[in-house]
Amino acid sequence: MTSKEHSGGGSQLEELNGFTNPGLPEHKPRLADSDPRAEKVAERQVAAWFILSMIGTIWFIVAYFLFTPGESMQSIRLHNMFVGLGAAVAMFSIGFGAVLWAKNLMSDHEGIDERHDIGGSEEDQAIALEILHQAKEESGIARRPLLRNTLIAALAIAPLPAVLVFRDLGPLPGDKMFNTLWQKGTRLIRDVGGIPSVDSERPIKADEVTIGSAYHVLPSGIGDEEASEHPLNEKAKAAVLLMRIDPKELKEDPDRKDWSHDGIVAYSKICTHVGCPVALYEHQTHHLLCPCHQSTFDVTEHCKVIFGPAKRPLPQLPITVDSEGYLVAQSDFPEPVGPTFWEINHP
Repeated sequence: MTSKEHSGGGSQLEELNGFTNPGLPEHKPRLADSDPRAEKVAERQVAAWFILSMIGTIWFIVAYFLFTPGESMQSIRLHNMFVGLGAAVAMFSIGFGAVLWAKNLMSDHEGIDERHDIGGSEEDQAIALEILHQAKEESGIARRPLLRNTLIAALAIAPLPAVLVFRDLGPLPGDKMFNTLWQKGTRLIRDVGGIPSVDSERPIKADEVTIGSAYHVLPSGIGDEEASEHPLNEKAKAAVLLMRIDPKELKEDPDRKDWSHDGIVAYSKICTHVGCPVALYEHQTHHLLCPCHQSTFDVTEHCKVIFGPAKRPLPQLPITVDSEGYLVAQSDFPEPVGPTFWEINHP
């Protein structure tokens, strides 16, 4: 405040910090405010932009099916170009039409709205309704059906391209993310790298697993295309670490005593933190270590977390032996494998 304001004790509104308040500029009416024909032209221009937005949306849908991308880069470029052109026209036209509406047809008078608290009284509700009514009148949406209808139509079909894009994500996964290829009676085979074929499967017998050893194993049949549509994904989910320790060192829960066989235990290889492969086994301490963030699991106590950011133990695969002495699964994992959020989102 200036010294003049302090000394006078009155309200010196014309001068503040040495600057004179110029006030609001003189309102200059637009051509559309005084000429009904100009107003009609402006209204038609805005409606034309909304109609162009609808054309862009329809073109997106047509181009999506007309220019189906094939194996060549040229077809992919054409698909992306025409689909992207339709989306750009649709979105730009809605925005540009709204700007023209506000600039040429809505009220352009300067005004000051005093901020005040709005409670639940009838008076406050009446004020809120009056504000909405004023906005309706100033926008002209009630008395301009052409603009209102074209805008509603453009906005109604605008989400359709998004529906088509979501369609490309494929069918809903259902319970596929929570299940693996392990089933009752599935034999354990060595993970020899890559995707093994049926001929290269080598089932593991219980007497082949010595104390202190650790095997990377997979379910038999993982290379069978009929059993798995996406074998690499299925391999990642079904990867298991098989270890044998002295049965006296196991601290098994009573309800899980039959999940192991003579000290042989099997656990998911996928860390429950962010899904890194748990591949480091310390046979002296019987600890499994994740190399990504150092989560450590104790094999003797159902792979409970003893260090690191992981929030739950590694899922255990119940195993037993069949009549020929081969190690087989009793069932699939009793809980989802991988990061903890799978379990949180499991219905």
